[in-house]
Amino acid sequence: MTAQRARRERMVVGLLAASGMLTSLQFTSMVPVLPLIPEILDTNAADASWLITVTLLVGVVGTPVMTRLADMHGRRRMLLASMALLAAGSIIAAAIPSFTAVLLGRALQGFGTSVVPIGIALLTTLVSRQRAIMGIALMSGTLGIGSALGLTLSGPLAEWGGLPAIFWTTALVSVAFCLLIRLWVDEVPLRTPGRFDYVGSALLAIALTALLLCISRGQIWGWTSPVSFALIATVIVSSIVWGAWELRHPNPVIDVRTAVRAPIAPINIASFFATFGMYANHLLTTQEALAPASTAFGLAAPVAAAGLFVLPSALTMILLAPVAARAISRLGARFALMFGAGIMTLAFLFRMVVHSEPWSVATGSALVGCGVAFAFAAMPSLITASVPRDQVAAANGVNSVVRSLSGAVAAALFAFVIATLPSMTDAAFLSHTALTISFGFSALCGMITVILALALRVPDRKDPQ
Repeated sequence: MTAQRARRERMVVGLLAASGMLTSLQFTSMVPVLPLIPEILDTNAADASWLITVTLLVGVVGTPVMTRLADMHGRRRMLLASMALLAAGSIIAAAIPSFTAVLLGRALQGFGTSVVPIGIALLTTLVSRQRAIMGIALMSGTLGIGSALGLTLSGPLAEWGGLPAIFWTTALVSVAFCLLIRLWVDEVPLRTPGRFDYVGSALLAIALTALLLCISRGQIWGWTSPVSFALIATVIVSSIVWGAWELRHPNPVIDVRTAVRAPIAPINIASFFATFGMYANHLLTTQEALAPASTAFGLAAPVAAAGLFVLPSALTMILLAPVAARAISRLGARFALMFGAGIMTLAFLFRMVVHSEPWSVATGSALVGCGVAFAFAAMPSLITASVPRDQVAAANGVNSVVRSLSGAVAAALFAFVIATLPSMTDAAFLSHTALTISFGFSALCGMITVILALALRVPDRKDPQ
């Protein structure tokens, strides 16, 4: 390989990984400033929480569509479209100081979720095998890295320039990335022929929207309320109709037969549990940092500093991505998933026993990040090796949806536990018992991932293309 080609490949990997990190950052960027939103945008706390829900909702619904279009009409083209929508949403939210405008902007930001699976698909065709493995590991890890950085950076940005500073920063960086993608990333000739499945996409959007609304808003509306029951019924009916339609359609938005067969289904199930552990790490670390000392475990850190306790997790994911890539290259992605999930299990068991001190919180966060680095690097490699080359973006898009839903479940379960087992001294935080149970449950999720990884049988593909 020439020096010029190697330099271009490094640029492509770095650019796509940075783009993925920027889009992943959007999911948590509002969390530290959420208590300030009612006053800033003249709304109430319940409506303010939609600024988080709407981004996740659009991401979950839009990703299967965008990744399918990428396989059909061009991966670079749809990557640019996703980044452009992210930039447009950020500009709208930054320039217009109203709740409606910020909500619209946050919705458009959700389309950025598809950047990671489309970027992974591009890497399998644009760079050499070894660099693709490293790039895919880094790209997949951006979900964890970006979400951790979102918790870390948004507080200081808001203190420096208010809420618009968060959105202007995202807008400037995303516009710059669009220009760099046009300059450095080539389009790939690989295409999936056929017409786009509009009916299947609409049915899938209805099912996913109802499911995510039920998961994310059920605690607020009440799990036994008529609205929740109506959403559950909508999920069941639309899913059945969608599945029947997809089985008959020649060009389905998601190939159901491929999605439910081994090893794709077990990989996605393992992804769900591994991602749950990552989000649990963020949520519980932030809980420990912010909780008052009266809870018997809280560090009483200010909001702007609380994200610093999540930072070790992001740093370990960044530093270990090349190590995880080498492990995948030499020992296989199945081993990397099993190893990473094992580390996560042990890290949560450590946190279950040792907490309440700054060093233990930071160390526990970093140890979970180590496990996430290996597990997240493995998942897209396993998916890519298990599907036809012209379905790589769509298959990784489904995996991305699974991970997003896992994050929604983690947040909903976290809210449920706080409501059920609050601290006696401050109802906004977990009790010490609930914190310990949460760490134990997260360790169980890691153990389930290990078992699923042990049972995987993935075909051997000599190259990632």
